Amino acid sequence: MGSRQSQGDHMLFIKHSNSGGVMVLLVYVDDIIVMGNDESKSQILRKSLAKEFEIKELGRLKYFLRIDVAQSRLGRFISQQKYITDLLKEKGKLACRPVSTPINPNHKLGEAEEDSAVNRESYQRLLGKLIYLLHTKPDIAYAIGVVS
Repeated sequence: MGSRQSQGDHMLFIKHSNSGGVMVLLVYVDDIIVMGNDESKSQILRKSLAKEFEIKELGRLKYFLRIDVAQSRLGRFISQQKYITDLLKEKGKLACRPVSTPINPNHKLGEAEEDSAVNRESYQRLLGKLIYLLHTKPDIAYAIGVVS
């Protein structure tokens, strides 16, 4: 195949062609995503994979691992809007209004009051969900780092 394995994600393979083409293959458990800017080369790769594996073609990518994928002639755009809405609904915070900066950069956390009852497991689960949002919302990284 002639592709390179990503150092950031070992299930991501990238191939660059001399003509400026890029092809990406991402494997997650039993799902494979093939994307590129040369449809004929993508088709060749799909056919090659079909010779080795049982493949079911699902068409254009729209949703993967709770990430929405919108495609247009301008490119591909990812969003976790549905994931965010579901999370706000789960926590009863749908009426919250967004802010431009989620936390003051000079904010210092103090000691927790003894009587404040926080379910540690629930807090850790919420924190994990917020960390997952960093794929599409890197602007909240500092705030998540402060509370983790």
